Amino acid sequence: MRAAALLLALAAGSLSGCGLQPVYAGGGNGAVASGLSDIAVAPIEGQSGWLMRDALIERLGAGADRGGAARYRLDVRLDNRLEGLGLLKDDTIGRERRTLRARYRLVDIASGEVVLDTTSGSDAGVDVVSSEYATIAAEQSALENLTQVVADRIVATLALKLRGGRGAATR
Repeated sequence: MRAAALLLALAAGSLSGCGLQPVYAGGGNGAVASGLSDIAVAPIEGQSGWLMRDALIERLGAGADRGGAARYRLDVRLDNRLEGLGLLKDDTIGRERRTLRARYRLVDIASGEVVLDTTSGSDAGVDVVSSEYATIAAEQSALENLTQVVADRIVATLALKLRGGRGAATR
């Protein structure tokens, strides 16, 4: 019993010295949260672009929709594809895959320097059913869900970059 307690104490002590720190330390007033709110999201083309921009603005905070007062600009290009996968006996498509890929760049507005240039994406399967309306609704739902997933990934990458990665975009 004492050996287990001693082992637990040693493990806890070693974890505190490992250098792990929360990304959002300081909450809404922390460096990452204020850095994210200093990012303006440029308009993105198409319906998927509108959905993505809205999701990014929601996640980045109040400053993301302002034009000239931001420190950074986020430029996003989307590749939204819907392709048939499985053929049924009657040569109709039975399954589709919706893929959403984003190439995005974080640009320092003052200097024009590209601080981050990377990609993110996700995909989802859609069953093609006898009701055309149901299939269209499923395709639309897949796009909306993928937009949320990719927006989360983009913001997580931006937060890590603003936290202090290589060539960090810190205040």
